[in-house]
Amino acid sequence: MIAENYITNTCSIFNDTVHKNDLNAFENKGADLSAFLLSAYQHFQFHYPKFYKMDNLSKLGWLASEILLKDDFSKYNYQPEEIGVVLANSNSSLDNDLKYSDTLKDIPSPSVFVYTLPNIVIGEICIRNNFKGEHAFFIQESFNAGFIAQQVNYLLDNNILQACICGWVDVLEQHYKATLFLVEKKKEEKSLLFSAENMERIFNKA
Repeated sequence: MIAENYITNTCSIFNDTVHKNDLNAFENKGADLSAFLLSAYQHFQFHYPKFYKMDNLSKLGWLASEILLKDDFSKYNYQPEEIGVVLANSNSSLDNDLKYSDTLKDIPSPSVFVYTLPNIVIGEICIRNNFKGEHAFFIQESFNAGFIAQQVNYLLDNNILQACICGWVDVLEQHYKATLFLVEKKKEEKSLLFSAENMERIFNKA
């Protein structure tokens, strides 16, 4: 019998709006990306000084993960090695690469350079939560739910992980979108079957 895994929480950040489990949790229409991310951070009353030093890709992914896990998930139900992260986007770290390139005209900025890899956002999420499980960041032309589902199911079905944050986090200038899924083996009343179809439906709704 093939094991079934379940989506227990979702979070989407797109078009100046934050959605948690299909509900509108926050919006700040008309703000530019940096101002919007800061306003969301303040609205949810997060306290993490390192947030202010992050690039926009890391801020977006970090915020989405914090909202995803907020209130109804306890990481203490798992060992740190049992929780992983699998993300993808289409622009890698290009948004920050361009900003770093601008600093080369004067004095290269180490604080900008440190974010010139897309998987740094995974590092920020894992450091915040002490997650030590398997993680990967993929560059795709567009969101490929089937590929992500295949990767995550492999990790869960083979007991490499017991829970996984997965999805899409992409930023390029003022264009951005994050859709994250918390996937666990346990089925709860509000859970959805973890499938490419359900991921696509949620992603396209955002």
